[in-house]
Amino acid sequence: MSFPEGFLWGGALAANQCEGAYLEDGKGLCVPDMILGGDQNTPRTICKIIQEGKFYPSHEAIDFYHHYKEDIKLFSEMGFKILRLSINWGRIYPHGDDLEPNEAGLQFYENVFDECLKYGIQPMVTLSHYEMPWHLVEKYQGFYSREVIDFFIKYAKTCFQRYQHKVKYWLTFNEINAGTMGDPLASLMGLGYMTKEDLQREQPCSFDELKDNPQQRYTALHHQLVASALAVIEGHRINKNLMIGNMISHITWYPHTCHPQDILAWQQKDALFNDFCADVQIRGEYPNYMIAYLKNHQIDLSYILETDLDILKKGTIDFYTMSYYISNCVSADPHAEHIGGNLVGGVKNPYLKASEWGWQIDPLGLKYTLKAVASRYPHIPIMIVENGFGAVDKIEKDGSIHDDYRIEYFRAHIQAMSEAIDEGVPLIGYTSWGPIDIVSAGTGQFYKRYGFIYVDRNDDGTGDLSRYKKDSFTWYKKVIETNGEEI
Repeated sequence: MSFPEGFLWGGALAANQCEGAYLEDGKGLCVPDMILGGDQNTPRTICKIIQEGKFYPSHEAIDFYHHYKEDIKLFSEMGFKILRLSINWGRIYPHGDDLEPNEAGLQFYENVFDECLKYGIQPMVTLSHYEMPWHLVEKYQGFYSREVIDFFIKYAKTCFQRYQHKVKYWLTFNEINAGTMGDPLASLMGLGYMTKEDLQREQPCSFDELKDNPQQRYTALHHQLVASALAVIEGHRINKNLMIGNMISHITWYPHTCHPQDILAWQQKDALFNDFCADVQIRGEYPNYMIAYLKNHQIDLSYILETDLDILKKGTIDFYTMSYYISNCVSADPHAEHIGGNLVGGVKNPYLKASEWGWQIDPLGLKYTLKAVASRYPHIPIMIVENGFGAVDKIEKDGSIHDDYRIEYFRAHIQAMSEAIDEGVPLIGYTSWGPIDIVSAGTGQFYKRYGFIYVDRNDDGTGDLSRYKKDSFTWYKKVIETNGEEI
């Protein structure tokens, strides 16, 4: 077991899934504030207007906004070296296109970062973690409008200038490759994009009713890639010591069989989902395979301007980060058995077990993935910024929570990380998702829990928000204390 000295152990959170206080201190409405909860069998519902008597999970979440000192102290007790957080764009610019930032929002995050630094925890900040102001969706269709690039850069520069001496590590967009999927929930949360037809609906509708327009979606994704590159350029201009990275939702794909058709189907799926956005952000240009894919799918590429190509070349990132939860198989056989997963499902792997939510558990896949990423992008540091296990936890009468299943999941994945490091992967950090129970982005549930810390909160909004340590809390504390020698 050979984690390097100074390895960054910690955890990861998203503002919309933990903060609550959804209209407090001048914050504007953001995309998650408009989405009702669901479950593994019921798609979430989008509402254009907040409906009385309906439960919106993000409105209070776990109330990190008022509990952040208590929660950061617990993270410190575990020994965190780093805490990945996000800034909610709507706390800083309530409508997204405001002339001036909201000072109360800026001060809140300054207080949070100071609290982290007090305990020797480095904050790592995601600028946009599925938290676009709702006004930008309604007026501009999110990043489908090129104007939104300028609004994002203004917001990014405000954050860089304000926090440059408190925050070294920055990520531009969370799981930016979600924009390749065509899933309406991913498109709305990641790109702020909805078709005009869906925006004109008067009644709430579930996400499985929404439409996808690939031409507009890939236009929006391109604008987001340009915005990311510009943010890197501006961040380095403000402070050359800032480390600014990307964030990829890495779903490891395997060919279901060795049939050549399965191999080719896997190759295209892997390139489109895992490689495309990272290639642009690290190599600074669109790869040939993606240009061919877009043309073959009748996508008009006139949205790619000559000036954009120069920006992409200049705005390459400093380090590569990813989420890793699952692997899935790919098959050319339309009748192959499918299974669910993070953002997108796939063909079932007969050699793997799955969680209650259908997420296949594959720690060896993490080792494979780390080695593949390191081989594709040599000489750039790598961080795992999301990895965790969603499960139903039972709180005992004495307040204890015995989550051996979660410890088993983490132990196997940390072992895989260690082996990858031993085989040359430049892995510099690991932030588990999420270190405290939060709202699930996909289903809007509290029932699906990830944390080392239990929060008394239920899917109907009941619960007093008390915090309790799970068995995994003590276990992860030991892992960090020994720098991964004792797992």
